[in-house]
Amino acid sequence: MSITLEVWGDYALFSRPEMKVERVSYDVMTPSAARGLLEAVYWHPGMRWVPTKIRACSPIRFSNLRRNEVKSTISARSARTVMERGTGELYLCTADDIQQRAAMVLRDVHYVIEAHFEMTDKAAPGDNPGKFQDIIKRRIRRGQFYHQPYFGCREFPANFRMCETIPPCPPELEGEKDLGWMLYDMDYSDPENITPKFFRAALRHGVLEIPPWDSEEVRG
Repeated sequence: MSITLEVWGDYALFSRPEMKVERVSYDVMTPSAARGLLEAVYWHPGMRWVPTKIRACSPIRFSNLRRNEVKSTISARSARTVMERGTGELYLCTADDIQQRAAMVLRDVHYVIEAHFEMTDKAAPGDNPGKFQDIIKRRIRRGQFYHQPYFGCREFPANFRMCETIPPCPPELEGEKDLGWMLYDMDYSDPENITPKFFRAALRHGVLEIPPWDSEEVRG
């Protein structure tokens, strides 16, 4: 069962993991960001979203801005210690830990996400593809979501609607552009060793083709 979703917004930040100090966005939305956006609209343990294409419907434009971030994190080890002892503090004081970081973000973004979903072994006996398809389409038409869909960061909300007509490719995106190695998604098959997966991305006439998860193009 497939869905074609049109999404747009003022800003987006699909962070490149190799940039450690300042945040720099990929040129286009990543597969994991597309999956996360779809899950914000509808998620169920009995199904799994599989994005297959991302169409860039606006020119690629970057802007520099500064964002407030919390510089500290609470480690799993600290949390475990507090749980075992029954005492301690597990909170971050934003006023003490806030810092400004530069970010190179995308602006005036507009995409069409083509995706389908697969049933999982957690589906209930009454679950079926037709049921999920009806629910998803109804939620999209009503503008319903579990949490605000966003483009990479929660402060960059995404608008969405069912795509009835594919927008034309911007002239600037005609031809082929190599985007380099792009984050595909995280591999959660081993909970003790969660690893990122990458693929060689290319934009062809504004379209990013996403290879199957188990193909040779996807590497750890």
